[in-house]
Amino acid sequence: MARQSSWSSRTLAHFRQGGKLEPFRLLRQDARNLRRRWVSDWTVFNQLVVASAVYVFFTNILPGITFASDLYVLTGRSWGTVEVVFSTGLCGVIFAVFSAQPLTILGVTGPFSVLAENLYELCSDSFKVPFLPVMAWSLIHSAWMHYLLAIFNAHDWTMQYVTDFSADIFSLLNSIIYFHKAAMELKRTHEQMPLDSFLYAMIGAVGTCLVAILLSTATKWKPLFGRVIRMGLSEYAAAISIILFIGIPYIGDLADLDHGRLAVQTSFRPTNPEREVFFVRFWELPVEWVFISIIPGAIITILFYFDHEISSIICTVDRYGVKKPGGYAWDIALLGTTTALCGILGIPPANGLLPQAPLHSESLRHWVVDEDQVVPAPEEEEEEESGAHTNLVPRVYEQRYSHFLQAAMIMVFVSPPFQRVLGLTPTSVLAGLFMFMGYQSLSVNPMLTRFFHLLTPPSELPELPAGVGWGGVHAYTVTQILVTVGIFAVTLTVAAPGFPLLIIILVPVRLCVMNRVWGRETLRFVDGWACREGKPEDDEMVGGDEGFVARGRDVEDGGERSKSQ
Repeated sequence: MARQSSWSSRTLAHFRQGGKLEPFRLLRQDARNLRRRWVSDWTVFNQLVVASAVYVFFTNILPGITFASDLYVLTGRSWGTVEVVFSTGLCGVIFAVFSAQPLTILGVTGPFSVLAENLYELCSDSFKVPFLPVMAWSLIHSAWMHYLLAIFNAHDWTMQYVTDFSADIFSLLNSIIYFHKAAMELKRTHEQMPLDSFLYAMIGAVGTCLVAILLSTATKWKPLFGRVIRMGLSEYAAAISIILFIGIPYIGDLADLDHGRLAVQTSFRPTNPEREVFFVRFWELPVEWVFISIIPGAIITILFYFDHEISSIICTVDRYGVKKPGGYAWDIALLGTTTALCGILGIPPANGLLPQAPLHSESLRHWVVDEDQVVPAPEEEEEEESGAHTNLVPRVYEQRYSHFLQAAMIMVFVSPPFQRVLGLTPTSVLAGLFMFMGYQSLSVNPMLTRFFHLLTPPSELPELPAGVGWGGVHAYTVTQILVTVGIFAVTLTVAAPGFPLLIIILVPVRLCVMNRVWGRETLRFVDGWACREGKPEDDEMVGGDEGFVARGRDVEDGGERSKSQ
């Protein structure tokens, strides 16, 4: 009896003032942070901010309409280009104005597309219920679950236990989904087009990707062209490549080929001809399905929560020198609101994007000697890493204009004249863009370097710290790759809607199982906390009723909530 009373006391302590589950603790803190920063976020506006807005616009809308092409086919025309563009623009504008961390870019993601496509298949083929009302209720249920996560400070008792092991796997999964979407788009082209059109589609897809990759390295072309031209080519690499390969099919004999192009609307109305307005009569769904929809709603919540938090964490890492406080709980509550709104409107919901969110921060990065003196950034990444500019520190322009402008420009494309412009885009170009986005996401994943180490002769491998062997590092890398492939394989089965649960399960597996397989020093070398300083295996980490906390750090007020904030 005494033991039960002690357990009850410890449980209730979590809900008292200062406890991890104290209701609204982080929301109050985030609201204060938002009030302190909101006005100053509208006082920074310069050429780099404008360039960033244009850059993010292209890297956001083009992958979005690529997913739209896929969703159009695999959701029975329930969602198409106009729905994806509408959602991306609407959610982007809302977050640009009201979010606590405006560096996080929103859009329709690959993992959610996979989930939605499988949910449509279940609704239409297995259960014979309408897809959009089920999705609407799923997103409404997801909204109140987001609110609960924010109210009870989920960031403090979930994300602080996530390590790079899970985050890197999730990032690699996104890359694989991008490449798979490209392959599926080309497969459909092969099935629907004659051989000559398909062969050009292959050239267009690979060409779009390779030209974009080539131009993205323009900053290293010195002494070719001037510095400004090299930077422009690099920043607008994807846009230039896409515009080039949209125009090529209209030249010479290529104009006679049958080019599959993006399906668009000629008016501002839903893609499905059976719908007249952007509104779902969700209350007409049978009551049993209202409750059944809680299941996909919970899965969407897990996916969005993990995806959005990781996106926010990665775009505010130390590399960018972010100084203003963010607000994870506030943004999760806001995400719940936009998720429910999208469900009622009958459009796919948007959430934090990888790799667009860190690309946004990258495009705003500059270098300062102190807070008042701005100097040009190093032209070469090698110069930065070699310490040639040791007196400079990185900063990003923390403002809301770049986010707002790119979202507003995307919203313009829901109008019929601009939709016709989108309709000029060959689907082969979209497949090439998928390849490029997969490449971008993969190129910044730490797993890539360790994969290359697997192929490196032992004599040429770099020296490791004491107590760490390459055998353990290689085994860790292979495990990550196999787990990612396994999760991706699940997305191709009827169990696909549950794949976010597998990613969440990786967290306790890493903390409770992997330390029994790999040595302490090996794990300290290859892994670390994803959103706070230190490693799970640090000697300074001590256990207790509140979990693992770093000695000497203040966590009572949600203090160390990211590596950079």
